[in-house]
Amino acid sequence: MSSGPMSGGPVSGAPVSSGPPPPALAVHGLSVRHPHPEGPVLAVDEVSLTVAPGEALVLLGRSGSGKTTLARTVLGLPGRGARVDGRVELGGTELTGRPERELARIRGRRIGYVPQDPTGSLDPLRRIGAQLAEVLLRHRIAADRRAARAAVPGLLDTAGITEPERVARSFPHQLSGGLRQRAAVALAICCGPELLIADEPTTALDALVRAHVLDLFARLRAERGTALLLVTHDLGAARRIGGRVAVMQAGRIVETGPAEQVLDRPEHALTAELVAARPGARP
Repeated sequence: MSSGPMSGGPVSGAPVSSGPPPPALAVHGLSVRHPHPEGPVLAVDEVSLTVAPGEALVLLGRSGSGKTTLARTVLGLPGRGARVDGRVELGGTELTGRPERELARIRGRRIGYVPQDPTGSLDPLRRIGAQLAEVLLRHRIAADRRAARAAVPGLLDTAGITEPERVARSFPHQLSGGLRQRAAVALAICCGPELLIADEPTTALDALVRAHVLDLFARLRAERGTALLLVTHDLGAARRIGGRVAVMQAGRIVETGPAEQVLDRPEHALTAELVAARPGARP
C-alpha cells in the first residue's frame, strides 16, 4: 500500500467474534518512506506491535528514531508524499486503505491525539469551551448545542482542571502551559476514544503538572479501558506510566518488554545507554 494519507473503502465496525476481543491497536509490518531528492528515506522499518484495551505501550527512543512518524502514521498522517506499507488495525477495523474523510471521522471519535505542543490542537481564536462543544457535536456525542455546552465542565474536570467554568470561558493564550495541555487532553478524550496517542505530552511541563498528566492517563486506562500509545524520550515518564516499553532505533523496534524489566535490566545497548544517561539513573 502506498499513499500520503491512507485511502480505500468504507469503515465498518469491529468484526463479530466469539473469541477474545481484538487488540485496541495492531500494527503489522509497517514501513514508512519519506520522499527526498537523493532517494526515499526509510523512517519506520517493518514495525509490528499491539496494544490491548486498557494497556499502555511506551515508544521510547532518541529524536529521529521514527517513533513520532510511527504514531502519526497510525493516525493516518504519515506526511506529504509518504509511502506507507503494512497494516494498521483499530479494534479489528483496518485503517490502511481508508480515504482521508473516513480517517478524519475516526480521529477524535475512536482515536484521541495529544500533541507535544497544545497549540497544535487548540484554536487560538476560540474559547476552550466552544472548541470542546464543537468536537462533541461534530462526532455526534452530544444531541445538540445545549447538551454539548453542558458537558464541557465535566470534561475539563475529568482532565484535572479545578476551575472548569473559568477555563471553558478562556482563550488558550489566557491559560498557563499546564492548563493548555490539560485542555488538549480534554479535547482528545471528550468522545471516549478506545485509543489515546500522546506524543511527548509532558516535555514542556514542570514536574508536578507532568505527574498529574501521566496520572490522568493511568485513570483513563483503569476507568475507561482506554489503550495508550505514549511517545517519549523521558525514562521517568516511561517508568511512571508502566505497562510495556518498546525501544526504537533507526525506525526499528530493538527491544520490548514490561517497563520494569526493560528499564531496570536493559538487554540492548541503546536501551542501556538511555538508562545510564538519565540523571539519577539506577546503577
